[in-house]
Amino acid sequence: MFETLSSRLSTAFDKLTRHGALTESDVSAAMREVRVALLEADVALPVVKQFIDEAKEEALGAEVLKSVTPGQQVIKVVNDHLVKMLGGAGSVDINLAAEPPAAILMVGLQGSGKTTTSAKLAKLLGEKEKKRTLLASLDTRRPAAMEQLQVLGEQAGIDTLPIVKGEAPVAITKRAMKTGREQGYDIVILDTAGRLHVDDELMDEVAAVRKAAKPVETLLVADSLTGQDAVNVATQFKERVDVTGIVLTRVDGDGRGGAALSMRAVTGCPIKLIGVGEKLDAIEAFHPERIASRILGMGDVVSLVEKAQETIDEKEAVKLAKKVKKGGFDLNDLSSQLNQMRRMGGMDGLMGMLPGVGKVKKQMAAANVDEKSLDRMQAIISSMTKAERVKPKSLNGSRKRRIAAGSGTTVQDVNRLLKQFKQMNMMMKRVGKLGEKGLMRAGIPGLMPPQ
Repeated sequence: MFETLSSRLSTAFDKLTRHGALTESDVSAAMREVRVALLEADVALPVVKQFIDEAKEEALGAEVLKSVTPGQQVIKVVNDHLVKMLGGAGSVDINLAAEPPAAILMVGLQGSGKTTTSAKLAKLLGEKEKKRTLLASLDTRRPAAMEQLQVLGEQAGIDTLPIVKGEAPVAITKRAMKTGREQGYDIVILDTAGRLHVDDELMDEVAAVRKAAKPVETLLVADSLTGQDAVNVATQFKERVDVTGIVLTRVDGDGRGGAALSMRAVTGCPIKLIGVGEKLDAIEAFHPERIASRILGMGDVVSLVEKAQETIDEKEAVKLAKKVKKGGFDLNDLSSQLNQMRRMGGMDGLMGMLPGVGKVKKQMAAANVDEKSLDRMQAIISSMTKAERVKPKSLNGSRKRRIAAGSGTTVQDVNRLLKQFKQMNMMMKRVGKLGEKGLMRAGIPGLMPPQ
């Protein structure tokens, strides 16, 4: 998400930071670039206009132009205004301050990802907040919609309301809330029906369900790929059913991100969650300041650390560290590290959180280091026997041909992996020899093999 915008802005700011002192014309030129970048990213025109007016006024202030690092100060001004546009510092949590069961109403157009997001949210609240949740489908129109939620509930380990054929949405709502009270659920998530576009029938149904459930949250699920249309939909839902928060889906597939930047500013509703993939754990809180940092190429180290804490097994990490120290790192360990990377969001997910990574990404693309190359490596290792993974030196020509055929790769790919693994092992042995203090003294050059 935001790749296009981030790339344009980093080009504009590169020019700024090369100057020692800045003139008003330098700042004006940079702001024109920012304006074009925002419009290209599909941000709504009124939002862009207000953003540029406010940021330009502050950037042209004496404290910026006369500062020691004026270029950096302008970037800070843009960052501060991005954070403000996205909703201010800090994430806005899901409101659970209600007598159990608290109802959460999921609304939105058909195809926006409401049903999957309902299951993701239930799983998130169970794991993070330790809340017992009941899922209920009110979508009586779309074929197999209720069954879809039931299947997702089973996959996520979340209870779903039993399906009663022919029951109307309001009746299902009342039954769900009654079941929630009687069976001690903390939360009831109500997945409403969608339409291809906003109409009176849809709004009337949502309003009737809302009246019956008295939800503590009404969350609009919007597909970020629909761009400006998502902003229009958000405005209409806000006006007619009093939406309390927005969940943006498919942000991993949107290189522009204009919908996210526009929605908060246009509706005044906080973006509370974002969907970052298809898996049921691919949902995270929306942090305006972290997103602003990603857009400006400053990375998001806080989110990276949080992801690491969630996915890394501490015992496994200690075990691996001991193996590395003894020089016993094998292909099984490499495979587990590749799996670890995938759980943390894959190459793209991790790279987006690292500071100043735009240029590195281009270099990696030139060297063909991408998600597919990691998948290839994993496939090659999976095609080996246990003994071969522990002792890769045993791999002769016939074994390599067998592994290549089994993994759908070539013998050259197998050789490339083995060469990379050998280089990694050499580096790790040098880390072990240097020790922590030696590594601090020698730095990265100390890891390089002698010429």
